[in-house]
Amino acid sequence: KLAQKFRIANFSQNYQDVINNPEIDAVVICSPTNTHAQYIVESARAGKHIFCEKPIDLDIPTIQNALKIVEECNVKLMVGFNRRFDSNFRKIKQMVLEGKIGEPHILKITSRDPAPPPAEYVAVSGGMFLDMTIHDFDMARFIVGSEVEEIFVAAGVMVDPKIGEAGDVDTALITLRFENGAMGVIDNSRKAVYGYDQRVEIFGSKGMIKVDNNAPDNHSYYGNDGVHASLPLNFFMDRYIEAYANEIKEFCSAILNDDPISVGGMDGLRAVMIGLAAKKSVQENRPIKISEILEVHN
Repeated sequence: KLAQKFRIANFSQNYQDVINNPEIDAVVICSPTNTHAQYIVESARAGKHIFCEKPIDLDIPTIQNALKIVEECNVKLMVGFNRRFDSNFRKIKQMVLEGKIGEPHILKITSRDPAPPPAEYVAVSGGMFLDMTIHDFDMARFIVGSEVEEIFVAAGVMVDPKIGEAGDVDTALITLRFENGAMGVIDNSRKAVYGYDQRVEIFGSKGMIKVDNNAPDNHSYYGNDGVHASLPLNFFMDRYIEAYANEIKEFCSAILNDDPISVGGMDGLRAVMIGLAAKKSVQENRPIKISEILEVHN
């Protein structure tokens, strides 16, 4: 039915039909997380360039093996951290690179979903830090321009008890320390009743840059009964529609023109390492060095 609706001439329910088709140059992997690494390896060995949604996998050695095979096969791998391709966030990054705020000191990210996922999904997703917050971890690295060195997380279940029963959290306050000395704060919630809350602020020695929420319209009305403004856009499909298009454009351009990929396998690995460190911080109630994660998983 979908093939008919979108006029897709060729389709298959078997992924190997796609990977082994000699007329196909590249694949887009949007399957469940536990299949990503396997599909990356098989696609690379078939000579296909690869776009893969995050995370690559939940296991560090499995990711490292997939990246090794991608390199050996000399194909391109792009990881779907779409927020890097949002025009507002790209502007922040450019202004930081231009030195507009001097040395970055403090990064603040607010990232709150409008509604929690089903508990059944939570149980197989890797948890909030590897499913939701992983975007914020990548955004933190992207904007600050430095690797996260240490993380501490305070988290709990404040939205849906079923999420706790599935072994996860739904509310978190995260502090980051970067290798360049900057610090970061991320606050997450699985449920913001007013919509999809996405805000970023970077403060430095010479100033500050801030991006507030996108709304269907950005006017505010001031009257004797108060100030009225539109609620934020409802969810990521609306908020990041431009970013999704931009990342696919870059992927296609990189293949056609043999350009470098701006967000590759190592970015995917780093984000998972931070996510695993976040989980460990909650479990052990202490700051975790990111280097500890490599020691545990290698």
